Amino acid sequence: MDEHDYMSLVYLVVLGSAVIFWFVTSHRQSFSKNIQQGLAWVLIFVGVLAAYGMWEDIRSTVLVEHRVDADTGQIEIPRSPDGHYRLALDVNGSRIDFVVDTGATDIVLSKADAIRAGFDPEALPYFGRAYTANGEVRTAPVELDEIRLGDLIDRNIPASINEGELNQSLLGMRYLQQFSEITITGGKLILTR
Repeated sequence: MDEHDYMSLVYLVVLGSAVIFWFVTSHRQSFSKNIQQGLAWVLIFVGVLAAYGMWEDIRSTVLVEHRVDADTGQIEIPRSPDGHYRLALDVNGSRIDFVVDTGATDIVLSKADAIRAGFDPEALPYFGRAYTANGEVRTAPVELDEIRLGDLIDRNIPASINEGELNQSLLGMRYLQQFSEITITGGKLILTR
């Protein structure tokens, strides 16, 4: 530490001492309340630092992500906290989050996801029918130009757009049949090409 650094440190110590002295003398009447507020801010700061330090652990439990192994051609999808398997795919260049549904025949896009994938749901002919747990809904057939999952790319895949309310797009067997093996083990859905 050279003389300039030493003088800067002395200056900062003197300045800090003056600020602390001013704060204590001007807030004598409500000193305990100020101490409580100061401690609250210190705890908030420590909490933010702890969250930042533990972000990878938090992210792995809150934001469930799939893992693609290019060597084996396997995609591991961890079960989300709600018990479903969720997979994010790039559809026609836009990211869409799907619930993997082995009971669904088709890939079914919600209206919001259809717009994200480049379709106009209001201009489509809804002449298809799907039978769901909530009853019958009308669907419009479309073709997805591209579905991308990491390095895996599938082109010209048939899908449907749901005319009714659908909270989450469904990834049914129309896409899953692109894989040679589907396994559920140890809280993971494993797709193998």
